[in-house]
Amino acid sequence: MRQDIKQYINGEWVESHSGQTLDVINPATEEVMGKIAAGNKQDVDDAVAAAKKVYVKFRNTSLEERKALLERIADEYENRKEDLIDVMTDELGSPIEKSESVHYQMGLNHFREASKAIDSIQFEERRGDDLVIKEAIGVSGLVTPWNFPTNQTSLKLAGAFAAGSPVVLKPSEETPFAAIILAEIFEKAGVPKGVFNLVNGDGQSVGDPLSSHPDVRMMSFTGSGPTGRKIMENSAKDFKKVSLELGGKSPLVVLDDVDIEEAAKGAVAKFVQNTGQVCTAGTRTLVPESIKDEFIAAAKKAIENVKVGNPREAGQDAGPVVSKKQFDTVQSYIQKGIDEGATLLHGGVGKPDGLEKGYFVKPTLFTDVTNDMTIAQEEIFGPVGTIITYKDLDEAIEIANDTIYGLAAYVYGKDLERVREVAKALEAGTVEINDAGRKPNLPFGGYKQSGIGREWGDYGIEEFLEIKAIPGYFKE
Repeated sequence: MRQDIKQYINGEWVESHSGQTLDVINPATEEVMGKIAAGNKQDVDDAVAAAKKVYVKFRNTSLEERKALLERIADEYENRKEDLIDVMTDELGSPIEKSESVHYQMGLNHFREASKAIDSIQFEERRGDDLVIKEAIGVSGLVTPWNFPTNQTSLKLAGAFAAGSPVVLKPSEETPFAAIILAEIFEKAGVPKGVFNLVNGDGQSVGDPLSSHPDVRMMSFTGSGPTGRKIMENSAKDFKKVSLELGGKSPLVVLDDVDIEEAAKGAVAKFVQNTGQVCTAGTRTLVPESIKDEFIAAAKKAIENVKVGNPREAGQDAGPVVSKKQFDTVQSYIQKGIDEGATLLHGGVGKPDGLEKGYFVKPTLFTDVTNDMTIAQEEIFGPVGTIITYKDLDEAIEIANDTIYGLAAYVYGKDLERVREVAKALEAGTVEINDAGRKPNLPFGGYKQSGIGREWGDYGIEEFLEIKAIPGYFKE
């Protein structure tokens, strides 16, 4: 069992002022896999003070120094590959192959990309006799979710380091150990003391003091809407800059000229990946009425082939959801779908056969869903998908955009002119065409209640920069 019960503040592992700990549960076994420090306001104050002390010095480091730092971090990250894969398989319940190909790899990509993206930002621009400067915003508080323990932390940290902003990180208390390994990586890579500070604990004891702290100039948060709202309220008291990446209820629009079997496989994969615990999950599949029956038959075949099981065993497509609380939430949504009259095509309430221990959920797909149903409007965060039919593309676009969210969307079709027309009409920060994938140099963020701001690559660095104008700088 892991015993990581210290905080990382000002380049040292120190005792938490609370003297208390939190248990971390392995969701595949329902057993305690480790303990972390339960931080408090004093821990946050110490961490912010350490970051504030080095802010000006770190802001003034050269771009070449920051690029070299990010490359050293990425190299050391690669050295800890097996440790990261191992711990995420246990703390998140991610299938071990996915821990490597998705979680580990995405974290590495963000550090490498940020190093390259520095060159694409014009940190100083002459306009006649005047100068415009982009410089680090200052001490930044980072609060990250449990569903991507390296991706969400790495993209924020890489952006902040590239900009020259020191940080205080509060990772999720449900998946904290990957962040602890990151702290060890930064120490080995030579991140200057005070530039990175880690305070473990829960939202009330650590997140609230961090987002309310007067010396924190920016808050970057990924997670649920209610928590994002709380962080925004706290930050508004002294007008901090806020970057939020929140929920989603992403539509996947299927056109009538698709390869039905391939489209059905892709649609199912979009809501079972990471056991459905993805803010960009394509949970609303919109299908033309003309191919409804064929598509449903193909989707049923695809979801029946999804393998759910022990994340330590090779070949699993999905593991457990992260916690008992999340399991109960997903179960309640599945029951609500049944109660509201949707047709249960596959899955349902309860655990898959043979998996009585662990927070395993049956991959579930509903048909005959209307867009006003709860399961079509609220984010479930589990392997639950819906199929909704439409008459024509105008109706498909109307249904797709009929949501409070706008983080991601997907379009499948062979007629690229129509595909592009639909993609441009969808209200989402990312619209992926025919499984093109997302590259780390593209902006990521949402419309509407999916958030504020953009992350990844140069856009992620820009979030941690302030803009200064100096009129007459070049005037003789």
